[in-house]
Amino acid sequence: MSKHLSKEDLEHFKQRLQMMKERNQNRVDDTEGPNESVGELADYDNHPGDIGTEQFEQQRDAGLELMRQDQLQEIEDALKRIEDGTYGYSQISGKPIPFERLEAQPTAKKLVEEE
Repeated sequence: MSKHLSKEDLEHFKQRLQMMKERNQNRVDDTEGPNESVGELADYDNHPGDIGTEQFEQQRDAGLELMRQDQLQEIEDALKRIEDGTYGYSQISGKPIPFERLEAQPTAKKLVEEE
């Protein structure tokens, strides 16, 4: 494969990805532990409204956690592609991914038309 990204470009994307990873990891760390956002809403236990609210909160938090974990994996994968020299090339066609696309989405692994 020909080099379409310079060493400086690769270093720029590596730094961006590492910052994204750190930000994302901090969000994961901040949300660990039991959900304490739902307090007692009634004077007695097991009020149906409380249970529904708690279930909603738990499901929402679980969904957000899965999204964060997926994003972290995409960032890790992109950093590995930088290390192995395949970053910036489509995993489908092998064609170079435009700089502008990588700038907008540093974890991109294929061309827009391949989505």
